[in-house]
Amino acid sequence: MDEILLNAEERMQSSIENMEKRFINVRAGRANPAILDKVIVSYYNVDTPLKQLANISIPEARQLCIKPFDKSCLGDIEHAIYAADIGLTPNNNGETIILNIPALTEETRKEYVKQVKGIAEECKIAFRNIRQDANNDIKKLDISEDDIKVGNEEVQELIVKFNKIVDEKLKAKETELMSV
Repeated sequence: MDEILLNAEERMQSSIENMEKRFINVRAGRANPAILDKVIVSYYNVDTPLKQLANISIPEARQLCIKPFDKSCLGDIEHAIYAADIGLTPNNNGETIILNIPALTEETRKEYVKQVKGIAEECKIAFRNIRQDANNDIKKLDISEDDIKVGNEEVQELIVKFNKIVDEKLKAKETELMSV
C-alpha cells in the first residue's frame, strides 16, 4: 500500500510541476525569458530551441533582448517568434531582436486569470484521476476492508494536501496577474 501511496504522491507532484510550467507561459506584463521556451527556430533546416541559439536578457522590466550567437540566423529567429504565436512583435535591429511586452489591460488581465484558473482546475482533475487509480489499486490488494478504508482515507488526505498547494499557487499567480 505504501508503494501505491508513494506513486500517487509522485504523480500529484508531477502534476503541480506541470501546472507551474504552464503558469509561466501566462504573461503577467513583465518580461520573462520562459515565454520564449516554445519558440523553435529552423536553423540550417534543423528545428532548434531559441535558447540554444541566442542569449536572452531582460534590459528593462517589459523588454526582452535576444542576441544570437550567429547573426546570420536573425531572420530565422524573427520568423520563429511570429510562428510561435506568443503575441509579441519582434524588432530586428541587425544585431539583436527586441521584444517589447505590452502593458496588460484590465480586460486582458481578467482573461489571463480565467486561463490560469482553468489550468489549476485541470491539475485538480488530474488529482482526482490519480485518486481513482490509487483507490482501484488498493482495492486489488489482498487486504481487509478496514485496511482498504484506511488506504482510501490516506489517498484522500493526499488530495486535500495537494489541492491546498494548487490553491496557494493559483492565488499567487492571480495576485501577480492583477497587480499593475
